[in-house]
Amino acid sequence: MKNKIDNNHLIIIGLILSVGIFSNGCERKDSIQQSSNKKPNIVFILADDLGYGDLSCYGQSNFQTPNIDKLANNGMLFTQHYSGSTVCAPSRSSLMTGQHTGKTYIRGNKGIDPEGQFPIASSVVTVAELLKEAGYVTGAFGKWGLGPPGSVGDPNMQGFDQFYGYNCQTLAHNYYPYHLWDNQLKVILNENSGRSTGIYGPEIIHKNALKFIEDNKDTTFFLYYPSTIPHAELLAPQNYMAKFRGMFLPENKYKGTDEEKRFRKGGYGSQNEAHAAFAAMINILDDQVGEIYSKLKELGIVDNTLLIFTSDNGPHKEGGADPDYFDSNGKLKGYKRDLYEGGIRVPMIAFWPEKITSKTTSHHVSAFWDFLPTVCDIIKIDKPENIDGISFLPELLGKKQEVHDYLYWEFHEQNGKQAVRFGNWKGIRLNMHENLEAPIELYDLTTDVWEQNNIASDHPEIVKKIAGIMEKEHTYSKEFSFRFERK
Repeated sequence: MKNKIDNNHLIIIGLILSVGIFSNGCERKDSIQQSSNKKPNIVFILADDLGYGDLSCYGQSNFQTPNIDKLANNGMLFTQHYSGSTVCAPSRSSLMTGQHTGKTYIRGNKGIDPEGQFPIASSVVTVAELLKEAGYVTGAFGKWGLGPPGSVGDPNMQGFDQFYGYNCQTLAHNYYPYHLWDNQLKVILNENSGRSTGIYGPEIIHKNALKFIEDNKDTTFFLYYPSTIPHAELLAPQNYMAKFRGMFLPENKYKGTDEEKRFRKGGYGSQNEAHAAFAAMINILDDQVGEIYSKLKELGIVDNTLLIFTSDNGPHKEGGADPDYFDSNGKLKGYKRDLYEGGIRVPMIAFWPEKITSKTTSHHVSAFWDFLPTVCDIIKIDKPENIDGISFLPELLGKKQEVHDYLYWEFHEQNGKQAVRFGNWKGIRLNMHENLEAPIELYDLTTDVWEQNNIASDHPEIVKKIAGIMEKEHTYSKEFSFRFERK
């Protein structure tokens, strides 16, 4: 009798265990299914004035960027990606709106007193607004430059739940700022009062970005990280300077605004070791990218996160920067404020585990205004009207990719410029303010990516087509057109 009871107990226990195992298996299956169906987190890291050749995965040999290289090695490296513009504010406007600089609301670095830049309009639809409406928690950490605090262009008014950093890109020139912004709260950094250097701006901004990831690990979030590095001024904490001191001789010395009225109000500080400082700042940027990746991995959310790294325009020549010494433009022609390749072709890396094949190199021609429609495709929502971008999601996933008929830029400083990339043809028109019909330079990027040989006279039909694109794609802007209009 005892054995019979024991056997019955065993049968019952077995059934209970079977049910439990089956139930847990179903829960695990449901969890996996939910995870695979969950919209991905999106992290967009935007370096400031980082050139096409400033990363070791793009050929930089003077110093290494191992954390960014790791993303490239485990993701997709783009060889023909372009910024929205050749300076900060219009490039960011293009990124946020999906429009090129012939249409986007902000087309120049127009400042507003006492702090900030000309505000993007409330009517403009931004990628942050689209993501927020789709249920994402949205945060921006770094440099804004699209509207003063409290204006319609304030990041909190343009779709971001949280902002921490420099509202004004002029004040973002300085790495030991007197204040930063936490949403609408002006955070006074007493540690930097006078000439003190208690808080390095990029470090405190970075800590807040990491906290945003931690706070939202159980939600779906969009982290926009517009770093201020490596824009002038060239300053880095001493522990980073020590790594590179004496390595890049002869050093480049720069006399800045240390005793002037613009000290920490946009003027660049002096630097006697500009080469070492530049390398140190790239090292900081690379470490911060690595820490973002590590935080995503630590929290178990890296596999469901699309991380994009790029730069807002080509390398600058300000504050003691020496792009020729480091081949920062990858030996391309031009720098920041140029529409030649060196001013607008930028590195871009996309990392998305289990979605993007590792060690992939893409030659797809893309631009900042493609980010918004890509996001729309990822989260499966309709694209806004009147955008210029096309989604590069198929390229990321290894599928058939639509290509641009052409890309268009205009820039209103330095007497006015326009540029068109049409297939492998590149057309550039300079001195637009003096002559709206100024000659167009033509280059064949297939054989002349350095834009050394102007072959416009050999291909009048291509020049004519590019001239037509230039006329078609520029739309009137009262605030930013200046003398760019035909009377």
